Amino acid sequence: MNLGYANLIMFRSYSVNSQSLFVDCCCDAIMFAGMRNKKASRSPAGTSAAVEDYLERILELINSKGYARVIDIAAALEISQASVTNMVQRLDAEGLLKYEKYRGLLLTAAGKKLARRIAQRHKLLTEFLRLLGLDDRVIHHDVEGMEHHVSPSTLRAIAALTQQLQHRPSLRAQLQASAV
Repeated sequence: MNLGYANLIMFRSYSVNSQSLFVDCCCDAIMFAGMRNKKASRSPAGTSAAVEDYLERILELINSKGYARVIDIAAALEISQASVTNMVQRLDAEGLLKYEKYRGLLLTAAGKKLARRIAQRHKLLTEFLRLLGLDDRVIHHDVEGMEHHVSPSTLRAIAALTQQLQHRPSLRAQLQASAV
């Protein structure tokens, strides 16, 4: 896929709000492409947004602390320990983690694979929006809203566009200047 300058200009010409230019078009395309023919509560991977949030936080905790406990997950997600325990038991039953009451938990191979894919998607969307020059607060809010609704084909397009923006600083500067 060639995402050269001419293709980016086409995006710009369809923007309704000249202040947000490229960003509005991209975000709308991302949201609608991911939501087409999908239930709102399911990601393109077939898991719920809640399951993905749990797996993402569990992987972050394991990577940073070496372990994940119910109390740590509850604090990270800002929810009750009882809610976390229920979800952890569900994830254990689905074979995504191993949980022992009053002990920590470990991701299974399938859980690690899915959690890494979720983390990679989050990182890609964050990097893409950062390259557009958006504020970190806006990036965090938008990524949390988009990440569970983006289809694999849209992610591949975003990855290609991100790569183009990384290798073409003049184009990136032009986009950032027009988005201000």
